[in-house]
Amino acid sequence: MSEKELNSYRFLSGEDPTDEMLECIMRDALESAMNRRREAEKRIKAEVERQRKLHKEKWYDRLNSYSNEGI
Repeated sequence: MSEKELNSYRFLSGEDPTDEMLECIMRDALESAMNRRREAEKRIKAEVERQRKLHKEKWYDRLNSYSNEGI
């Protein structure tokens, strides 16, 4: 199916899509959803790593200050 044929179909036209059209539409939707999921996972992973580093530094400083108080 050509890109032009696929782009010409509208769900509101009152016509049912052909099986081929529906397969292409669903494949595009799946690809789009998977790309969004991958990007979200990257953002979440980066944020978790940022938070982990921040808390590690905070606790390192706190523990270091306690150990220096005993000196």
